[in-house]
Amino acid sequence: MAVVIVLAVVALLVLLVAAKSIRIVRPYQRGAVERLGRYKHTVDPGLRIIVPFVDRLLVVDMREQVVDVPPQEVITADNVVVAVDAVVYHEATDARRLLYNIANFQLAVTKLAQTNLRNVIGDMQLDEALTSRDTINIKLREILDDATDKWGVRVVRVEIQRIDPPPDVVDSMHHQMKAERERRAVVTEATGVREADITRAEGEKQAVILGAEGQRQSMILRAEGEAGAVERLADADRYRRLTVAEGEAGATRAVYSAIHDGGPTPDLISIKYLEALGAIADGQATKIFLPAEMAGLFGAVGGLAEMLSSAAAPAATSAVERNGGGAGDEIPGIPGSGSTTG
Repeated sequence: MAVVIVLAVVALLVLLVAAKSIRIVRPYQRGAVERLGRYKHTVDPGLRIIVPFVDRLLVVDMREQVVDVPPQEVITADNVVVAVDAVVYHEATDARRLLYNIANFQLAVTKLAQTNLRNVIGDMQLDEALTSRDTINIKLREILDDATDKWGVRVVRVEIQRIDPPPDVVDSMHHQMKAERERRAVVTEATGVREADITRAEGEKQAVILGAEGQRQSMILRAEGEAGAVERLADADRYRRLTVAEGEAGATRAVYSAIHDGGPTPDLISIKYLEALGAIADGQATKIFLPAEMAGLFGAVGGLAEMLSSAAAPAATSAVERNGGGAGDEIPGIPGSGSTTG
């Protein structure tokens, strides 16, 4: 019986030693081994055996953790009190420093985030703070990452959840937003009307320009047609004149040839000259222009008179002989034809 009890005690001791000696470190953990209260080394994930009752294994979670920063009141640069809260995402990078450099990391990072939120947002106007969340997130992450580096923690990102102004400020913002929207609507409507007027004026201008261009082209075409017609008329008239001139020239040459071929006497020329003078005098003009060669005219008249006298003398002599007249009788129409006695 005593032997059984001793074996049971030994088995219990063996199980107790095994339980104290065997440790399992999971993949997302790191272990810090302490021997007699002093840091010895850091172990990786896996099955680890330590000296029971001498060594102690402290496990650190290396996964990304989330810290919710509670809302707090922050005064902006334009003296508006707003309630701000945020969320901090962090992960451990060094298990030893996280265990031995900070006692309560959650509390420390929460207080640090609250303090820097007041500093960052306190330097901004309300409108800037409401529209610059990305800027606030980046600044907070840089500040917290620098501060937590000695704790073996890396701040991955910081997100601002809410920025709540007071109710009266919210009402003022709503009125301002409404007025801004109304202003934009009026500006948009005015811009639309202005653009419509500009488009209409441009259309009218283009219509006038096109009308003027069409009228100009029409006038050009009409002028070109009239010019062509005038040119054709001028060509026709020139052709007519040339034809008439050629006909007159041919007639003149024919008359000239006929005159020279017929051998006209000066008497015939004188008669034609006198006929031409008669035709000139038989008009309605009060003034008659005679040729400048009056001597030739008088010579022609004298020659004609002589021709008539020479033609009339034989006729008178024949008449006297038929009438039985004497030599002393006067022939009618011929002065001085009668003989005189001495």
